[in-house]
Amino acid sequence: MRFQLSAFADEADGRLAQQIVILKENGIGYLEIRFVDGQNIADISCEKAKEIRSQLDDNGISVWALGSPYGKIRLEDEFAPHLDKFKRSLDVAEILGTTRIRMFSFIPPVGEADAHEDEVMKRLEGFCDAVKGSQFMLCHENEKGIYGDTADRCLKIHQTFPQIRAVFDPANFLHSNQDIVEAWKILSPYVEYLHIKDAVEDGTVVPAGQGIGQIPYILEKFQGQVLTVEPHLGHFIGLDKLEAGQKTKLGYAYPSARAAFDAAVNALKEII
Repeated sequence: MRFQLSAFADEADGRLAQQIVILKENGIGYLEIRFVDGQNIADISCEKAKEIRSQLDDNGISVWALGSPYGKIRLEDEFAPHLDKFKRSLDVAEILGTTRIRMFSFIPPVGEADAHEDEVMKRLEGFCDAVKGSQFMLCHENEKGIYGDTADRCLKIHQTFPQIRAVFDPANFLHSNQDIVEAWKILSPYVEYLHIKDAVEDGTVVPAGQGIGQIPYILEKFQGQVLTVEPHLGHFIGLDKLEAGQKTKLGYAYPSARAAFDAAVNALKEII
C-alpha cells in the first residue's frame, strides 16, 4: 500500500490502552494524538507524556502529529497565555517523538476574517518564532469559522509563512462552501498530510468516498504518504470542544464509537 495510515483514535475510545488495541486491530501504525485518558493533549504533563510514549513504543505505534487545539481561540482572547501553553507543549511533542504540530489560524468575528488578517498573521508569527531553529513543523488545518477556512486565505498563510505546512481536510472545506478541486490545485504544493473526512451537500459527515469531498481524486494527486482518519461519524468525548461554532451533522447511526471508527477506516481502505 502506497499510503500509511494515522488516526484520531480518541474517536473510538478515550482510553489510551483501548486506542492502542483499536489501532492495532485496524492495522494502523500512527496516532494523531488529541484526547488521552480524559485530557486534551495540550493539558498533559511531561510525566504523562513519558507514560504514553512507553505504552506506544511497547506496541509498535508512533505519534504522527500532536493534534493540538492551538490557534483555535477567538481573536479577542488574550494570546500570550495561549502562546506560553503552546511552548510548553513542544516538550510534550518531543517526548512523544513527533515533530508535527497541528494548529489553526484563530477565530475572527463572523464575516470579518479579511479585516483581521494582520492580527492573525501577527499571532501566527508568534507560533513560528517559538519553533524557529527547532525540528518542529507547524501544520495548519483548514476549518470552518477560523481565518483559514477558504483556500485563498490558507494560501495567504502559506505564502506569508512558507515554513507552515498544510493539513488538507476536504469536509472542512465543504463546510465553508469551498470547491475541493479548486482548493487542492491552490494548496497542494503546501500539503504535508491529509485528514480523511467526507461530507455530502448539506454538510453531513459520511464515510470517505460517500460524499462530495473528492477523496479519490485527492488521493490520486497526493504525493505524500500519511493519511489521518478523522471519522466524525459518531459522538465521542471531546467532540463539542473541537467545533468552532458549528455542529457536526452525523449521517449514519452506528451502535458504538468503535463501530463508527471501523467504518471510517474501512471506507478509506476500500478507496485505496
